[in-house]
Amino acid sequence: MSLLTPELLRRLEQFQLLAARRAKSSAKGERRSRARGQSVEFADHRSYVPGDDFRYLDWNLFGRLDKLFLKLYEEERELPVRIFLDASESMTFGEPRKFDFARQVAAAIGYVALCGFDRVSVVPFPNTEHGTQSGQAGALTSEELAARGALRSVRGKKSSMQFFQNLNALTAAGGADFNEALRRGALEARHTGLAIVLSDFLDPAGYESGLTALVGRGFQVNVVQILAPEELAPTTFGDLRLVDSESGGLQEVTFGRYRMKAYQQTVQNFIQRLREFTTKRGINFFMAPSNMDLQDLLLKQLRKSEVWG
Repeated sequence: MSLLTPELLRRLEQFQLLAARRAKSSAKGERRSRARGQSVEFADHRSYVPGDDFRYLDWNLFGRLDKLFLKLYEEERELPVRIFLDASESMTFGEPRKFDFARQVAAAIGYVALCGFDRVSVVPFPNTEHGTQSGQAGALTSEELAARGALRSVRGKKSSMQFFQNLNALTAAGGADFNEALRRGALEARHTGLAIVLSDFLDPAGYESGLTALVGRGFQVNVVQILAPEELAPTTFGDLRLVDSESGGLQEVTFGRYRMKAYQQTVQNFIQRLREFTTKRGINFFMAPSNMDLQDLLLKQLRKSEVWG
């Protein structure tokens, strides 16, 4: 599967991720930070103390005030970008599959970050094991384990092709464990930055504590909820036997056409609750059907909301 077309890649190269908070990473990059270093961007003055480097004295200020001041410069730091990718069984639903669309979005955001010399980490969840429909755990293949390991820290545009290959090696199965994945990701991060969460948010345990953990840790959070067209407007009616794709649970229901309106209202209420929850916490929220034009999300909605520019 080719995640992004060459034409779209060329357009994405024109963007840079916009961070409302300054980068705090210790690694040098191309972002302004609050650290004082030796870049070309002037930041402030401070009084000279014995032992300071004479090369950074402001002699013009000395001529006016007859006091020694040191020129301080903003040091450029990289912006850590952490992408939480829902790789649970429910993401395999739909046409196109929700998981395929999510990987495309992850590839696009990651590529913009790599072109800007920011460090990218992709965190697929569930993290280490996939559950089968029968509820039994199945180990990941060595290829996918290697891909997941390589995706934990990627930097530089030259790494983008391998980055795409590793995203393509990921599969989706098992239960999401959404909140635990985000809580663990927030705690493990050495430095905060941007966090992008790509999921259908259909975990029965909810999403509140996971997103709250990211915000509380200091991440600037962006959420993309991805649902399949069939989830938004089902076309199957009658007496149905439904199977929970993650737990394997069975439920028989009768779904007539007259119930369509009630179902759609329930879905819209679910989306609206998530939208309100994120908005109140300063999180950017985007809703994307899996058959949505990818360029509309990337080149219009994310740009309008100043995720990048």
